[in-house]
Amino acid sequence: MGYVYQPTWRDRKTGEQKKAATWWISYSTHGKRHRENAHSTKQADASRLLKLRLGQAAIGMPVGPQVERTTLGDILKMVEVDYAANGRRSLDRVKQAAAHLKDFFDADTKVRNLTADRITAYQAARLKQPEREGALRAASPSTTNYELAVLRRAFRLGARAGKVAARPEIQMLHVENVRKGFFEPGQHRAVMNHLPDYLKPVASVAYITGWRTKSELLTRQWCHVDFANGWLRLDPGESKNGEGREFPFTPELLSILQGQREVVKAIERKHSCVLPWVFVHADGRRIKDFRGAWANACKDAGVPGRLVHDFRRTAVRNLERAGVPRSAAMKLTGHKTEGVYRRYAITDSAMLQEAAVKLAVLHASEANSPSSVQVKELSVKG
Repeated sequence: MGYVYQPTWRDRKTGEQKKAATWWISYSTHGKRHRENAHSTKQADASRLLKLRLGQAAIGMPVGPQVERTTLGDILKMVEVDYAANGRRSLDRVKQAAAHLKDFFDADTKVRNLTADRITAYQAARLKQPEREGALRAASPSTTNYELAVLRRAFRLGARAGKVAARPEIQMLHVENVRKGFFEPGQHRAVMNHLPDYLKPVASVAYITGWRTKSELLTRQWCHVDFANGWLRLDPGESKNGEGREFPFTPELLSILQGQREVVKAIERKHSCVLPWVFVHADGRRIKDFRGAWANACKDAGVPGRLVHDFRRTAVRNLERAGVPRSAAMKLTGHKTEGVYRRYAITDSAMLQEAAVKLAVLHASEANSPSSVQVKELSVKG
């Protein structure tokens, strides 16, 4: 099964037989011989390590020198490779989370030393303001949880590859960050009035469709706009859930896209070029991000701090108000599960007032119904 020993060798110069200061262990798993330094001068310590390794092998845990040598950088690289191989859109965010983890723990830290208490220390360090220059800046609980989710995924992939013997328990922080932001029509018009002209079309389309601005609208090309049949399209693989999607033209959406087509044609004539993108700058460059212009417009409109993503919540609420069946609304906005959709289907005071009016109409109709009149007549006669 295995044995402990002290390696010996003969000195080439003196011919003297020498013995290593520390004890080693030797054992076999799956027909492969492993030799491992016990890092102790005591034979008893090596014997205990040998029993541990044999016990781990007996229950199917990964064992061997490669497990002891695995570092944090090794398993985080596995996550990046996994995301790249599967074409995940959040690869850049994963790399950013991995960078924060390596800044705190050091990429060369052995995985066996990443215990639960050290991970808890990481949580505490990420949540508080740095006390020294160059330290990690404070992060929100949700950001910290994302980074820990990346670490947990790294441990899982490492164990699957046989390079991690044990995975520490990683407790996530409690987060209550469900946003309730949405735009009333007046707020929407105020922000639109302060946006630059080249951004008004994409903001208007986001308000109507509820599609994700950066990944689903700013990536639209004219081949995705079907004027003949009246559809705005997302091809399979372009959306977050990987499914294709279509949004039928409303009169307002049609008007916006037709106007944008004329704007793009004018830019093409001016610069003698062909522009595939639907939403572009005045000089023809594709719009990739407009967070700065958006923040300024919201501030000037008196609604500072609002997000473009609030249009997604607003679109869901408008579909609910319009009485669109939930199954159809989910297809339009691209929500795959009803649980996530319900988080966006925010019930505000106006919707509650509408519900109260409908209830009052129902009660009034019941009070004037023939059956209720008969009951009143019977009670009077009695």
